[in-house]
Amino acid sequence: MTCFFSKGSFLVILLLAICLVSEAQQCRPSGRIRGKKPPPGQCNREDDSDCCKAGKMYPTYTCSPPMSDKTQAYLTLNSFEAGGDGGGPSECDGKYHNDNTPVVALSTGWYNGGSRCLNNIRINGNGRSVVAKVVDECDSTEGCDADHDYQPPCPNNIVDASKAVWKALGVSEDNWGGLDITWTDA
Repeated sequence: MTCFFSKGSFLVILLLAICLVSEAQQCRPSGRIRGKKPPPGQCNREDDSDCCKAGKMYPTYTCSPPMSDKTQAYLTLNSFEAGGDGGGPSECDGKYHNDNTPVVALSTGWYNGGSRCLNNIRINGNGRSVVAKVVDECDSTEGCDADHDYQPPCPNNIVDASKAVWKALGVSEDNWGGLDITWTDA
């Protein structure tokens, strides 16, 4: 049996296949959380961290954008020390980490249930590169509660980094807080 496709039907099939693949690669919100006003003194504002706003809806994610050789992400600043804005000890090892050590927390999808725990990643930004250890999750599925320091859920494309990472990338301290980067497993 011979099958014949016209050029038009072939193009339609090709376009449908491309749309299905691109749809599968997108990471869409998995839900929403309604913000609650933090009790007085319960949201740590160190490193300009956001506090949840009462009634505001925050998207949650169980996924992160697909990985590649140069995964695009947004670098944020976090303290991994006791009393810092990172909250409790790191999930990977149950310890706090000195901010002068290059460590990071990854959004939930990239953290992948801890599969990257204590592994190194290479971060490229500001024309430089640094290797950092994954020690925690930046939770994209929950937030606005005591366990999350009354901060909103983490966006799905975050590499939350210690001061040591920012220093190694040569970013001036007055510009710390947000930077477009790429990263990959090291």
